[in-house]
Amino acid sequence: MIDTRAAVLTAIGKPLELTTIQVDSPEPDEVRVAVANVGLCHSDLHYLTGTVSTGLPVVLGHEVAGVVEAVGAQVTGLRPGDRVAGVLTPSCGRCGNCETGRPTQCRRVDEVRRRPRPAFRTTSGQAIGRLGDVGAFSQHILMRDNALVRLPEDLPLPVGCLLSCCVITGVGAVFRGARVRPGSTVAVVGCGGVGSAIIQGARLAGASAVIAIDIDDARLEAARGYGATSVINSAAGDVVAELHRLLGDGVDYSFEAVGSARTAATALALLRPTGTACLVGIAPDGTDISVPAADFFFQEKRLIGSYMGSGHARQDILQLARLYRQGRLLLDEMVTRVIPFGEINEGFEAMKSGDVTRVVVDLRS
Repeated sequence: MIDTRAAVLTAIGKPLELTTIQVDSPEPDEVRVAVANVGLCHSDLHYLTGTVSTGLPVVLGHEVAGVVEAVGAQVTGLRPGDRVAGVLTPSCGRCGNCETGRPTQCRRVDEVRRRPRPAFRTTSGQAIGRLGDVGAFSQHILMRDNALVRLPEDLPLPVGCLLSCCVITGVGAVFRGARVRPGSTVAVVGCGGVGSAIIQGARLAGASAVIAIDIDDARLEAARGYGATSVINSAAGDVVAELHRLLGDGVDYSFEAVGSARTAATALALLRPTGTACLVGIAPDGTDISVPAADFFFQEKRLIGSYMGSGHARQDILQLARLYRQGRLLLDEMVTRVIPFGEINEGFEAMKSGDVTRVVVDLRS
């Protein structure tokens, strides 16, 4: 067991508390990671504000990269000094979903994540929860060895952390979730971090038109750099009418990266008959979506979801790292700012303003 510093959520709607906590020793199949960088994700913001429920106290954070510090007795694939990214969706490899290529929907994930003792405790011995059993807003974390991916030595960790959630979620939704075809047309509703990754995925997939939709002109301008062929400011008028004006029809694929019932309905409305709408943004607890039934019966539209890229995270992260090193996947451009650990609450305030694509926290500073 070691002591470390962590940002702990102790009350909904209140700032995270930077404090000393205790980290348990690794189990035989676990690895202790010295966290280098963590991306601030909108799902973290949901827990902070209470729009998605969580137990307290808890350490949030999951978009993580760091350096292996210690390994359990059964770990053979990693060693101290390895640079790694974390995976939010560990899998058993044996259940029906895992065996059919859907490990993000592992049926035994609760069992896989179970450990005999709390990973985090207060200095007085009280258990502290971990978001997704990661809890990356801590300078040291424990993860199963199959939930870590070794990163190339020349991949900077401040962008490497994006691969573990934001980028794999967005690009994976294109390739593994919706399975966008070359030459097809794509609309992306919401151009934050995940939306920017979806736009890049659509470009990489060979879409002939990629329409970026947002209410922020700065985000829309950035979207052009990621591969959007046209942009629509949804605050300016009828989004569906403007898209039809641009393309003469609806799109083959639409992606919702906001997390609201209204934007989900918009994504469906943007489709041409037989098109596919993919919901990627996490909506608040209790959100229900109302859509026209006729869209499915008479126009054969499809509405699907994609969680964490719908794929094989350990394989996909390495492939995405290769694309970054080739200059085909833009990651540095997605990092609006890197902030020290002590300014993590200010980072979330910047997220609320909508002026950033991704804020990355340096836990070593």
